[in-house]
Amino acid sequence: MKITVVGIGYVGLSNAILLAQNHSVTLIDIVSDKVDLINERKSPIQDTYIAEYLESVKLDLHATMDQDIAYKDAELVIVATPTDYDPATNFFNTKSIEESIDKILKVNNKALILIKSTVPVGYTESLRLKFNIPHIIFSPEFLREGQALYDCLYPSRIIMSNKTNDGKRLAELFVQGAIKKDIPILYTDSTEAEAIKLFSNTYLAMRVTFFNELDTFAVKHELSTKQIIDGVSLDPRIGDHYNNPSFGYGGYCLPKDTKQLLANYKDIPNNIMQAIVDSNETRKEFLVKEIINTKVKVIGIYRLIMKSNSDNYRESAILGIIERLKEKNVTILIYEPQINQDKLEGLEIIKDLKDFMNKSEIIIANRYHPELEKVKHKIYSRDITNKD
Repeated sequence: MKITVVGIGYVGLSNAILLAQNHSVTLIDIVSDKVDLINERKSPIQDTYIAEYLESVKLDLHATMDQDIAYKDAELVIVATPTDYDPATNFFNTKSIEESIDKILKVNNKALILIKSTVPVGYTESLRLKFNIPHIIFSPEFLREGQALYDCLYPSRIIMSNKTNDGKRLAELFVQGAIKKDIPILYTDSTEAEAIKLFSNTYLAMRVTFFNELDTFAVKHELSTKQIIDGVSLDPRIGDHYNNPSFGYGGYCLPKDTKQLLANYKDIPNNIMQAIVDSNETRKEFLVKEIINTKVKVIGIYRLIMKSNSDNYRESAILGIIERLKEKNVTILIYEPQINQDKLEGLEIIKDLKDFMNKSEIIIANRYHPELEKVKHKIYSRDITNKD
């Protein structure tokens, strides 16, 4: 099958590589540097599996910026463009999806269109009406930054918002490229599939906030967070996973997806949905008070990225900590070797770890790393497992 994927981000690139093992795949993007790197078999993002597959696995994959080349003969076009949350409208900014579909239809109005971007509930049906075509399908992604291709190769499930042969054919494409066998596949209507994505991520955010508020309780009462979590997690209904306290949920998905779902709850009675969003801000306020109470004047921020093996710090929880610390009378230093700049919003970025550790009176780390062992006495972190 001839397949085109729109967008060379985590979602687009990982899916393109998955499918290019067995099919002819063209990636299209507006950023020339990304296109060039793909054609040189180099990854434009930090992901170990993506880098390894581009370098060593036989893939029928190339990238272009040319719409005619990308869309003309495509049987399937996967749209994986970013949909950032717009606080002014309380909805995702889906402009990139609509612009992509408009360009696709001008060149090829026969191709199946599969949306992988996260969208508001009811959006796919509105697209079918707007463009007057039935062959737009939504399939949510459940990928982690830094492990996106791994999650494509070993998916937890495949959700396909089409119960016809088209939906089954598309699901088989993803099963064919995966390493995991016996993958659960669920065929749904499009609006239900959109809700699955938002409710899944909001549940994960709720779990993060639960263990963060448990940690806040333990701090205030001078209790061992680890002992409490270890005991709670022995209940098999709760489990010993996704339970490591942090500075708040962050990254590209959880903050925007929780806010979008809350917006979809307009005029619908709810308590938990609002609390999940509010709790994330409350957590940061509490931690900043704890940090300021140490009376230090030079505060070091160890890493901006949310997860290990990632190069992305969009919506990272630590940014909310920095934003609040900037309002205090303190000096803030940042250690982040992944960023090719000397300052972030006027704050000094130090690339030399030893220099950073020497200058900082206290070091704030969302996740602890063994390289901090020599200055363990300076570390402020709520990490109890050394895991994401």
